Amino acid sequence: MPHTLINLDSLAGQLVVSAQAYPGEPMRDPRTTAQVAASAVIGGAAGIRVQGIADIQFTRAAVEVPVIGLWKDGHSGVFITPTLQHALSCASAGAHIVAIDGTRRPRPDGLTLAETVAGIHAGSNALVMADCGSLDDAVAAAEAGADIIGTTLAGYSGERPKTDGPDLELIAQIAAAGLDAPLIAEGRIHTPAQARAALDAGAFAVVVGTAITHPASITGWFKDALTA
Repeated sequence: MPHTLINLDSLAGQLVVSAQAYPGEPMRDPRTTAQVAASAVIGGAAGIRVQGIADIQFTRAAVEVPVIGLWKDGHSGVFITPTLQHALSCASAGAHIVAIDGTRRPRPDGLTLAETVAGIHAGSNALVMADCGSLDDAVAAAEAGADIIGTTLAGYSGERPKTDGPDLELIAQIAAAGLDAPLIAEGRIHTPAQARAALDAGAFAVVVGTAITHPASITGWFKDALTA
C-alpha cells in the first residue's frame, strides 16, 4: 500500500456520496459538482466520489473529506478509468482514491489489473478502488493489490443479473470471502433502507449517487409514480 494522506478508517460504516452528471445535462459543470459535493458533506457524507479531472480538482478544493476520483472514457466495456494513464491523471488532479475498472476483462492499454494497480501505487500517493462485477472479480482485484473493492459493476459486466436494488447477495459473498481489501457497496442503492441493508450484508461503507445527486432521475421516479 502506498503512503497516503487519508485513513480509510474514516469511512468505516459511513456514507460516500457520488456526485456526477452526464454530458449535456445542466449540472455537467465541475463547479456545480463541487457545490453538490460540499452540500453532501454538510449532510454527513464521509467521502465523495466524482468523475472527471476538473471535477476532482474543484471538489478537492471544496471539501475536507476523502475524494474518490475516476475518469470515464467511453460507454461500454472497460471505461471506468480504463488505463494507467487515466488513473495517474486522476491522482495528479488530487484524488485520494482512484476508482478503476476492477473486472477481469482486457484493458485498453494491454496492462493487467495488477500492473495497473502497481503503476498507480508507484506513480502516486493514491489508493486504488477496484470497481468489480462479481466475486471472482473481487478476489482477483484483491490479489492484484487493490486497496478497496467496490460492487460498482455488479449487473453491468455480464457476469451477474442486474438486480432492482443493490446486489446484496454479491455484497454478502465478497464480505464472507475474507479479502484483505475493505468492501464498499455501490450500485442501485436508492433508499436509506437499502443503504442500511448493504452495510448489514457486510459492506465496509456505502456509496449512494443517483438517489442523492441526480435530480432528473429522482424527479422521474416521482413522476412515474404519479402517472402509473
